[in-house]
Amino acid sequence: MRLFNAWEMGQDQTKHQIEKGLHLYQSNQTEKALRVWMRVLEKSADPAGRFRVLGCLITAHAEMGRYKDMLKFAVVQIDTARELEDPDYLTESYLNLARSNEKLCEFQKTISYCKTCLNMQGTTVSLQLNGQVSLSMGNAFLGLSIFQKALECFEKALRYAHNNDDKMLECRVCCSLGNFYTQIKDYEKALFFPCKAAELVNDYGKGWSLKYRAMSQYHMAVAYRKLGRLADAMDCCEESMKIALQHGDRPLQALCLLCFADIHRSRKDVQTAFPRYDSSMSIMTEIGNRLGLIQVLLGVTKCWMIQKELDKALESIEKAQELAEGLGNKLGLLKLHCLCERIYRTKEQQRELRDHVVKFHECVEEMELYCGMCGESIGEKNNQLQALPCSHFFHLKCLQTNGTRGCPNCRRLSVKPGYV
Repeated sequence: MRLFNAWEMGQDQTKHQIEKGLHLYQSNQTEKALRVWMRVLEKSADPAGRFRVLGCLITAHAEMGRYKDMLKFAVVQIDTARELEDPDYLTESYLNLARSNEKLCEFQKTISYCKTCLNMQGTTVSLQLNGQVSLSMGNAFLGLSIFQKALECFEKALRYAHNNDDKMLECRVCCSLGNFYTQIKDYEKALFFPCKAAELVNDYGKGWSLKYRAMSQYHMAVAYRKLGRLADAMDCCEESMKIALQHGDRPLQALCLLCFADIHRSRKDVQTAFPRYDSSMSIMTEIGNRLGLIQVLLGVTKCWMIQKELDKALESIEKAQELAEGLGNKLGLLKLHCLCERIYRTKEQQRELRDHVVKFHECVEEMELYCGMCGESIGEKNNQLQALPCSHFFHLKCLQTNGTRGCPNCRRLSVKPGYV
């Protein structure tokens, strides 16, 4: 009986220390919170308590951009979940492992771990995590420029959010959809979704972390810049950066610095843009955001091109190309081939020009970045797009003109070659 009471007291003590850490973390005393949680991890013999404190450590390290530490704790959490022999714990730990790999831009691993989560036979608790799993998988497919599958995952995540009345998840999905439509250049939708996220924060986010507001403001800033509304972009980015600095959110600080640099480049103020690109690159390198580094190097390349420093532009392209090939980021490669085409056209180097034109079109074909109705490219300029239930997307004007009698892309895929 005494042993049982001691075990119960240990559980209560673990719970108390975890709550103490959460209070410190929410008060922006992050390092103190981490020390409290690490002590719990070292001393607690309660597997459920260890599992919960590992979840706190994973979340904290994610928000600080310490992704390798996040991954390390996620691996330990899986071992703890196996010890507990509970499918709900195991599903949550695999989700954290997927998210860790997503942050480190290991997109194939992310997809694999997400599929493991979806195949788990847990309770309703596990099923409620499926929305977060679908979101993480969508982000990974987007990192690989597999747009149809990314959109399919985001729409699933949105359905889970609506069915479970999960406004936080809905907010995160809206931000990812904003990123999705930014990449394929439907800038009206790229603005609509983060604006929707900002509405959710205003209507339901009284007790939420300020990171949700900062995240929506950042994605609005990106869309405003793409639409040429630079003053609005600057206002949103400044608000996002203010919150990121208050909370020590290094990943968001890096993204805001990149956005500031892009705004200055759009104003042709290259001298102001360069140091912001450098600062963003420094943080991206530190935290391991290789996808972000590609975007920084694309911006730097465009600055060199504005200054007609074409050899320096090619040096930046070479670095970005190595990263994009390593990640399997096809859209990044397409953009780099497009910039090379412009540079070699200016330098009148015909052989290199032809090489990059061919590679550009190969990327377009591989990503299916063309409208299945008119055959014209998607993602070359701002265009209103519309997705069908299969998640193939087309020019809105083409759907309005031709109607939606099934998906032409799906029809083509279903036609098997016969014998001649």
